Amino acid sequence: QVQLVESGGGLVQAGGSLRLSCAASGFTFSTNAMSWYRQAPGKERELVAGISSGGGNRNYAAFVKGRFIISRDNVKNAAYLQMNSLKSEDTAVYSCSALVIGVRYWGQGTQVTVSS
Repeated sequence: QVQLVESGGGLVQAGGSLRLSCAASGFTFSTNAMSWYRQAPGKERELVAGISSGGGNRNYAAFVKGRFIISRDNVKNAAYLQMNSLKSEDTAVYSCSALVIGVRYWGQGTQVTVSS
């Protein structure tokens, strides 16, 4: 079955960096686009960034553009989110997601807390 497992979250001071990882299994990773979403307490889940199956196309939400970088390794079946210049408003649970044969799958998420 499809499994997405995130790691790399934690507590960081404002201005710091974190790198999130998403280990994927149970589907043909190299043929599927991947996305990162986040959900802050009391707020709806929002798209952070997406990357095409081959990695050639990437898109970012306006609020992270220039600070976050999405990438993937199709040999390791993993996706990454490099987060730089973190702000307190980036505090949220971050989840990776894949759309596989019309069904969207989510990981359990990893908590990112940015202290000001």
